[in-house]
Amino acid sequence: MSTFQFEIVTPTRTLDKGQVNYVRCPGMDGSFGVMANHLEGIIALSIGEIKVTIDGKEEYLATSGGYTEITDEKMQLLVESVEDSDEIDTDRAKRSLERAQVRKEKHSLEIDGARVELSLYRALNRLRVARR
Repeated sequence: MSTFQFEIVTPTRTLDKGQVNYVRCPGMDGSFGVMANHLEGIIALSIGEIKVTIDGKEEYLATSGGYTEITDEKMQLLVESVEDSDEIDTDRAKRSLERAQVRKEKHSLEIDGARVELSLYRALNRLRVARR
């Protein structure tokens, strides 16, 4: 099976996943998958789950969005944040979810509704990916 180089870059770290077989990412218009010899492009990413297949083994990561650049040599994600499913602090994610729910219930003019919704979605995504 063909492979390609996969790398994830955040403001604080770089994850070099090496040669992978398949990557599924959360695009702004829905999920999309990439395999070796994919067409080149730049695609906006949404909050969601990244699935990576390496030698038949699946890994899952949570991201809060960004961009991916696909070239004939590699796929590189430029994201705000990324966490492997096994490194997600579920207690922290639950507290984030609770805070966002309280903010949503007490929604006032001082709190931006879109920010509250994004906080809810990020916390729910992290909890979902942590269960993988």
